Amino acid sequence: METITQPKAAAAKTRTRSASVGWKRFWNNRTLIMMCVPAILFFAVFAYLPMPGLYLAFVKYNYTDGIFKSAFVGWDNFRFLVMTGDLWRLTFNTISYNLAFILLGNCLQIFVAILLNELRKKWFKKVSQTIMFLPFFISIVIVGLIAYNILSYDYGLLNGILKSLGADPVKTYSNPHVWPFIIVITYLWQTTGYGSIVYFAAIMGLDSEVVEASEIDGANALQRIRYIVLPWLKPTFIILLLFSLGGVLRGNFGLIYNLVGANNTVLYPTTDIIETYVFRSMFNNFNFSMGSAVSLYQSVFGFIVVITANWLVKKASPDNSLF
Repeated sequence: METITQPKAAAAKTRTRSASVGWKRFWNNRTLIMMCVPAILFFAVFAYLPMPGLYLAFVKYNYTDGIFKSAFVGWDNFRFLVMTGDLWRLTFNTISYNLAFILLGNCLQIFVAILLNELRKKWFKKVSQTIMFLPFFISIVIVGLIAYNILSYDYGLLNGILKSLGADPVKTYSNPHVWPFIIVITYLWQTTGYGSIVYFAAIMGLDSEVVEASEIDGANALQRIRYIVLPWLKPTFIILLLFSLGGVLRGNFGLIYNLVGANNTVLYPTTDIIETYVFRSMFNNFNFSMGSAVSLYQSVFGFIVVITANWLVKKASPDNSLF
């Protein structure tokens, strides 16, 4: 009897000691933990509590019965999306835009950060930073109005210039092929300056002695950038790339909606993304089930992309992976 009681007492003492250590660790880090509380509450309220609503994707929703009493249709909503061909167009457009935003955006942000770092006159550097940061703080609604005033067929600045030169006006809002370029250029114009802050801050963390040593060894500016600055920025680029890939199937609804709208059927082949389709399904057609099905497809696809990308990064460079 005594041999059985002793292990139990030892186990109880170990649990008490572990609880004491855990509580002490919590108390020592209470400030940091309290700083995390708002973020935890945000994700709990807006990410986890709405999860039961995913069931909406598998029912034929009607207002009188509610979500959980509506007729269960299984995969019919997803099957309809695939059969109509909308899913492939939406997926292709959304991924194409996001890849352009991510790759071109990060490359341009790195270029701007290096350019700012190479500027020697402080007043000119500050003026340049201010000018490049300003577009980020302009409302996307204002950006859409500016684009309309430039590209409008009847009153646009572009057609006004073409008419004054004797050329025929162009119908930009009836030509789907030009809009991928317009959307990508607008996005880069608005976000490059602000996005370069992260890379500029990373460059500021570079050891000045390493740079000075390279200058003493006779390295020019291009060689310093190639062999010192770019390798230094590689971990930052990989981390930002992995975070961005998680949203590769989440389009920039605000940008596209304010530039071209959600109901311009002529431009659907190149501008219709998942978010604009969900918007039409819910607010024009009141098809909440279809919108939920597309949103669930987005989430699952994004999760798979992040896991796959992180696995590839871990194989190539374990120190730069997220987990």
